[in-house]
Parts: sequence; structure tokens; C-alpha cells
Amino acid sequence: MSALPSTEALVAGIQSWVRCESPSNSPEGVTKMAALVEAQARAAGLAVELTSLGADTGPLLYATNRAAGDTRKGILVLAHLDTVHPIGTLQENPCRIEGDRLYGPGSYDMKGGIYLALAALSNLVKPGSTQLPVDFLMVPDEETGSHASRASIERYAANAKYGLVCEPARPNGGGCVTARKGTGMLRLNVKGRPAHAGMQHEKGRSAIREMAHQVLALEAMTDYERGVTVSVGTIAGGTVTNTVPAQCRCVVDFRVPDMGAAEDVLRRMRNLCAVGPDVELDIDVELNRPPMVRSDAAVALLEMAQGYAREAGFELAEAPMTGGGSDANFTSAMGVPTLDGLGADGNGAHTLDEYILISTLQTRVKFWELLLRQLA
Repeated sequence: MSALPSTEALVAGIQSWVRCESPSNSPEGVTKMAALVEAQARAAGLAVELTSLGADTGPLLYATNRAAGDTRKGILVLAHLDTVHPIGTLQENPCRIEGDRLYGPGSYDMKGGIYLALAALSNLVKPGSTQLPVDFLMVPDEETGSHASRASIERYAANAKYGLVCEPARPNGGGCVTARKGTGMLRLNVKGRPAHAGMQHEKGRSAIREMAHQVLALEAMTDYERGVTVSVGTIAGGTVTNTVPAQCRCVVDFRVPDMGAAEDVLRRMRNLCAVGPDVELDIDVELNRPPMVRSDAAVALLEMAQGYAREAGFELAEAPMTGGGSDANFTSAMGVPTLDGLGADGNGAHTLDEYILISTLQTRVKFWELLLRQLA
């Protein structure tokens, strides 16, 4: 094994990645980002595979130190190449250094985390460098739900003893994540009956009026004590002001802490009924990401990781359950002990003030090297 990269080298490498904009709605951008990571992984001597997930999605990138013929359950490292920031964000939040902060879109969520994990794995290429084989899977569509990549994530997870996810460390302390809420979406369409708003108002059946009832029923499903939230995120309806609206549609986000709550919310949404006469509801609801439930196995993995963190020079705290979902939800639901939020320390995910803390990079890459090398 060679020495790990210096802080200066880590900063330069992360900056080069941040300058490659890779929003989820730009397959070309994500493809360019994948090419950068692929080149670095190949140069380190890792075995690399690049797989197309279709023209509308960037490619899936896989890198491993797994020796030929080694089929043991290993360590699955998960990351995403896409960001939420559209092309041009670099002009508003340029890649720059101010004091201890490295700014730029995607620096914190999650290019810094990918770079740290890959730098550590690049130091562990030779057979026997790690107790377990390491499979590093980088997906192009996490920010939009991992719809194209979920099957691949679950296929690799089926041969994983542990899951480690490069999502950013939690702000203000750098804690990692052992529990995430499950995430779901409801698409509700209401069909009413059009009529002239002045001459034949009584013959109309307002889809917007009906939707107003449904919005109140949906929002009432929020239960803070149970950890359930339901939010009507977008709504649209009607055609012109002088016609009773015959159509209205909304998209609803919901978050649930466990499968019992998920099944309850799904049942209630599927059983929504029209309040007014002569209107129809078209209900399309799914649980996109199952809950990541804190398990005894995950706690045991956390305790090992905390020991490696102390050896690297920092204390790894456990963050409380977060409402945001990630690909850790999939591996955890399959029974793979999973730690999330192991990426770069910083703040500002999904904002124009996104940054990572330069002073933490050296301890974090050392932590990743210990984690990958010693987990057994």
C-alpha cells in the first residue's frame, strides 16, 4: 500500500470533479462525470465496468478490488454521480476556497464523499489488501429516486455483508446515519364535468373543488408523533376562468418511519373516496424507498466504525433518524447492515452555499481506508 493523498491532492481532485456539472436531468453531464471517475479508478488499478441505463439516464459505474473468482460476500460502497444543481450553477456558486471551506455545487452532496472513498480504495487494490472484497457502485439517478438503478443496487446488495454509503456527513458534527424514513409519492387526478361558469354552472362538477377536499384529507394524514409526514407538493387544474374545471391533479410526497406506518398510509391513500357527486379519482401511489430502520446489526457496524474513526483522529457520532431517503434504504431493507452519511463533512446540501470542510479531509480519507481494510 502507498501513502494516502495529501490534503492538497484531495482538494485538487475534488475541485476537478465539482467543476464537472452533473445534474440528474442531464445524462450528458452525468456521463462526463462517470468518465472522470472511471479514469481515476482504472488508473489506480481497480477493475471497472460502465453500464448504460438508457438514453435518458447516465451510466452505472462499478469499481472493485475483488479478485477473479472471489464470490464472497463483501463490502458494498454506494454513491451517486448526479446532483440536484442544473447546468450553470457554477456561475452562481463557483468552485472556490474560502478559509476552511471548499465551495461548489455537488461538493458536499456528494462528490467529496465519492472522492474520499475512491481515494481510500485506490490504496487497497492488491488482493488481500482488504479483509473482504470491496464493490463500489456509483449510480446516475439517486436524486430522482434511483428508478433506473434500483435493480442493480439490490443485485449487488444480495452479495454484501456490509453497506457503506457516501452521502454527506450530517452538518454540525459530522455524524453518520443509521435510520432514514421511507419515501413515497402519490399522483392524484380528479375528473369532474365541465360547464359554462355563468349560464350552466349547476351542470358542472368542479374537479378543483373536489381536489380541495382531498388535499385536506391527505394533509390530515400527517402524524408528527408517529413520524409520518404528508405534503401536497404541486397542484394544477382547470382550463379557463369561465369554465367549471373538469380536471385537477396533484403530486404528494410522504415520509414514513417504518413499514407499519408505510402500509397504513398506502392503505389510506388507496381508499380515498370522492366527496362530491359525479366526480372520479384516479389514484397512483407507491412507496419508492422502504424505510431504513435502525437494527442491532447496524448498531454493531456503527460501533466498529466509531473505533476506526477514533483511530483516524475524530469521533463519529450517530445522527438521529433523518427524513430524507437515499440508496441506503434499499440495502437496509434487504437486511444488509448499512451505515450512511459517511461522506465529506460540511453543510449546505441542495443549496447555493454548499461546501465541505477542508480540515476534515485527511482524517476522513484515513477513516475510509481503515474501514475498507479492516472490516471483516
